[in-house]
Amino acid sequence: MARFGLSALKSLLRGIGSRRAYFLRPGASSWKAPAASWQRPIGLGWEQPYTVRYASNLDDGPSHGMPLGGFGAGCIGRAPDGNFNLWHLDGGEHWFGVIPDCQFALFESNGRSSRAHALAVKPDQDASRPESGEPLAAWQWYPASKPEQSTGTYAARYPLSSTNYTGVFDAEVSCEAFSPILPGDYQRTSYPVAVFVWRLKNPTNKPLDLSLLLSWRNISGWFTNTDPSAAVEFRDDGSPEHNYAPAIGSTQGQRQQLVDQADLQGILLEAGRSSPIAEGQGQWCIATSPQAGVEIQRCSRWDPSGDGSEIWGPFSQDGSIPQGNDTRVSGAADPASAAMALRCQLAPGQSMEIPVVISWDLPVTAFATGTRALRRYTDFFGGKAGATEGATEGTNAAAIAAEALRDWPSWHSQIEAWQKPVLERTDLPETLRMALFNELYDLASGGSLWTASSPLDPVGQFGVLECLDYSWYESLDVRLYGSFALLQLWPELDKAVLRSFARAIPAADATPRPIGWYFTQGKGRVEAARKVAGATPHDLGAPNELPFEATNYTAYQDCNLWKDLASDFVLQVWRTFCLAPNGNDLRFLADCWPACVQALRYLKRFDVNNDGLPDNGGAPDQTFDDWPLKGVSAYCGALWIAALEAALAMAQRLQLESGLDTSSEQREFGDWLGQSRRNFDALLWNGEYYRIDAESGTPVVMADQLCGDFYARLLGLPAVVADERASSSLQAVKEACFLGFQGGQLGVANGLRRDGTPLDPNGTHPLEVWTGINFGLAAYYRLMGDGKTAEAICLAVVNQVYAGGLQFRTPEAITAVNTFRACHYLRAMAIWALWATHTNWQPIPGAERPAIASERA
Repeated sequence: MARFGLSALKSLLRGIGSRRAYFLRPGASSWKAPAASWQRPIGLGWEQPYTVRYASNLDDGPSHGMPLGGFGAGCIGRAPDGNFNLWHLDGGEHWFGVIPDCQFALFESNGRSSRAHALAVKPDQDASRPESGEPLAAWQWYPASKPEQSTGTYAARYPLSSTNYTGVFDAEVSCEAFSPILPGDYQRTSYPVAVFVWRLKNPTNKPLDLSLLLSWRNISGWFTNTDPSAAVEFRDDGSPEHNYAPAIGSTQGQRQQLVDQADLQGILLEAGRSSPIAEGQGQWCIATSPQAGVEIQRCSRWDPSGDGSEIWGPFSQDGSIPQGNDTRVSGAADPASAAMALRCQLAPGQSMEIPVVISWDLPVTAFATGTRALRRYTDFFGGKAGATEGATEGTNAAAIAAEALRDWPSWHSQIEAWQKPVLERTDLPETLRMALFNELYDLASGGSLWTASSPLDPVGQFGVLECLDYSWYESLDVRLYGSFALLQLWPELDKAVLRSFARAIPAADATPRPIGWYFTQGKGRVEAARKVAGATPHDLGAPNELPFEATNYTAYQDCNLWKDLASDFVLQVWRTFCLAPNGNDLRFLADCWPACVQALRYLKRFDVNNDGLPDNGGAPDQTFDDWPLKGVSAYCGALWIAALEAALAMAQRLQLESGLDTSSEQREFGDWLGQSRRNFDALLWNGEYYRIDAESGTPVVMADQLCGDFYARLLGLPAVVADERASSSLQAVKEACFLGFQGGQLGVANGLRRDGTPLDPNGTHPLEVWTGINFGLAAYYRLMGDGKTAEAICLAVVNQVYAGGLQFRTPEAITAVNTFRACHYLRAMAIWALWATHTNWQPIPGAERPAIASERA
């Protein structure tokens, strides 16, 4: 974990001119970094951050902070340097960049001198628009930390982040930011709102005049794709991507106005709406609650296209801003921002807490042309699912802000309560407790989709992208690992995802598509049907098509031929039934049972020699989709055996408790299982570990060879392999792929020779450390009683991510040459498998709460 000590700072730094000078002031602060948080000095640069492996993959650089906003509601991100730079507001799409006038700032006067700073370091000039000049040149930006001196600390333990500013102001200044991400709460976790609780204290012996500024650009209408074709192309790694051209900078029809309610004063920012309302249309609100001793000044419109002196001039003089309610409508190329200043005086020793909220109501997510969905939070603000088109107009930003201003103390207390059991587990290193929480970030910023409820889906439909580079929802092979967090904290959403897969398995789509892997191999054009009936789909579709209906978006491989997906589905269904905090849900099991049967029967077709085990076909046909396997493989075979055990357990439970006659399926699966068990070891065991497959002759130790055995043991099913063979295999993995690869400092490589050398020095998947696979492996080691190795693996990976500038964009893979691939990756939430296998594991309090009704209480 990247930790940096803070000391009293005495250096004197001088700017040009008296108003640009600032002093680094000594003195201890009462602020304390939250336990088990990731910490970074404000604005400190990175010496050698990880960089992207493939030029076409996303790499926004290391300045990433925790996202703010509910699941499926869109989110914004505030970086460790104080700038807002992440804008995931269009479902499934990504836009990264600093908008300088979206900013907090602070003015301070002690009666003798005054100072004012934006509470962020100076953003870089927009290289794509050199004519734009220096960003807000009149503003005074916060001094960045240096290795030898810190000007404050950013700390994050999702969904809480805290920023403490030191050495620049006389006042003690800190801000805690969060959204109501609450396990088991299927209402508030969906809210599009960010709460900022500013804490100001006067530690001096003289009064301090302070003014807190929030400026916000009107970005209504920006986040929608202006390319209706969303044309699909193939990257250099063979994966498909669609064109995304958001309407960044559009201003036509924008307007701002003051809003006053019983316990809210703020400003609304909006733009014109079509009928029905379209994607990107709606409303923003910045607001606070009136309180004694705080004067609220509001400016509904100022021009951010110049040097910013319109606002900064008066603010830097005395903390005031030009007040007014200018509601004129913008034309083209006519940008507008709004601002709010909160002025107060603190007597010596006095403290004050000022809550500020930013909320948004962008109710529609659009997919392929003419298709759309309402977001989950609209069940509680602006209309119910199934209502007539146009019932939700995107006019509820103030109502969302008002609830946040009223309830934020309760939300904060609930967050602390659910985190407490993890924080108290001192037998887990603090670094791992930190990562458990922070890896949950992807549920908000991983392009998450959460639709409004319906009779068929009482908590809506849910999905998280595999990643931003592989932009399709809930890849089943990836969520085999990455869904442990959802299972334990929001089990109804986990069930919603699996029900979507259950509905998709019988479906068919004969549309032929070119398979990308063959292009990368120079083998020309090879086509395959998109979806074969009975085949378990790889994913639930993409944001540029129609998710949940058009599945199998990825065309890198022919997913109808994959040998792990059916097993992955069956195991996840039984896992959710067994381990979900709200108990065994027979209705869920019965809903998924027909699809489990169909999926297993389809996969059995690939048992070409009738030995009970499906055979891999020689092209990559499993989650390691750049790694060809041939014949029976350890990875897919072990998953198959575990899935048959799970299916038998399902069948017995359904017959016993639901009266469903499953006797024929029990006989069928039992016969297959007996065959499979007789042949698995005979074909693959080499006396020390399991060969990667039966026919390729590839001489490597595959790290994740026994994922199926891990799942079987976790779920209380008969183990796939004997204890001594599991332990021997894990020892070989440890020696060859962990300790034999960079001395165990990076994590476990996917596959190396027994002596730790690579089979192919230029290989892709075998030489990568996959973060989620490592966390899953660590859970397996812990389950087998080797907690020391489990922690060593996790710590190696977590340290690479959080010290390498990969925080809040955890990739699928890292390499020994300081590169990464596929950031914002779903599988990394497999770290929650470690919690599920931890000694005396207990469900997180609150997660066991039943799904709430769709109607607002």
